[in-house]
Amino acid sequence: MRYVVTGAAGFIGSQLAEALVARGDEVVGVDCFTDYYDPSLKEENAAGLDVARLDLAEQELELDGIDGVFHLAGQPGVRSFGDVFEDYVRRNLLASRRVFETAAAAGVRVVFASSSSIYGEAERYPTPEDTEPRPISPYGITKLGCEHLANAYAKEFGLDVLVLRYFTFYGPRQRPDMALARIMGALARGASFELYGDGLQSRSFTYVADGVTANIAAMERAPAGAVYNVGGGEEATMRDAIATLEAVSGRSLDLVELPAAAGDVRRTSADTTRVERDLGWRATTSLEDGLRAQWDWASVRVAAP
Repeated sequence: MRYVVTGAAGFIGSQLAEALVARGDEVVGVDCFTDYYDPSLKEENAAGLDVARLDLAEQELELDGIDGVFHLAGQPGVRSFGDVFEDYVRRNLLASRRVFETAAAAGVRVVFASSSSIYGEAERYPTPEDTEPRPISPYGITKLGCEHLANAYAKEFGLDVLVLRYFTFYGPRQRPDMALARIMGALARGASFELYGDGLQSRSFTYVADGVTANIAAMERAPAGAVYNVGGGEEATMRDAIATLEAVSGRSLDLVELPAAAGDVRRTSADTTRVERDLGWRATTSLEDGLRAQWDWASVRVAAP
């Protein structure tokens, strides 16, 4: 098969592209290489892949001969209040609208990477897909807006689109702004870590390789219009994750406790009944094993000259 992966130089997109290539598919990667974090890290992620520099908000996506699009490109991060909001509108809403329009015209299936942030402070836990969305961050609002755009293009122009709502992906190559990556950096350097909130906020941590498998299963087997939570089998608090990382690394973390940050939800917990039933997918990597793999990757990078 011949696939486009948008955001192919990112944390998740690069590993999805590699998995597709490893099984014999042809991958056309595109990425804007924004400066949300150090673009050199994205260059490292993209090494060995065919990744074109493309700004989806204004440049055309070529889909001739393409069998499907994995649309992972976008502006991430729930701490999205203030002047940066325009970036979220442009890189999420505007870019996704153009991808959906182009794919609809070409008759190409799209798997769209959404987020558990669309639920906000959810009305029930574990949270199933039919829960009313109540995002509390501009990021979550724009991701929900992208879902609405996908639905509109499906209804009016026949777009074949699936939505995957990611729950806190982690693992090697994790973005440096994400909490687990920052904790590992602090442990490796012997530095302090700023913990926002009491540390009892919990997440459905999802190992990136499990998430990659879910994306491929959705492209191949999901019915058009499906919406799935993609979440880890274990819910854990930030203090649980810190304790596990201290055990894995054999080091102690110097915590600096700060007030909770705007846009951070108290809890995420994925109900994955639907994706297990329809696609036979479930997360199989334990939090301890996944954190050990990420620590092994991160600690070598910090130690490298």
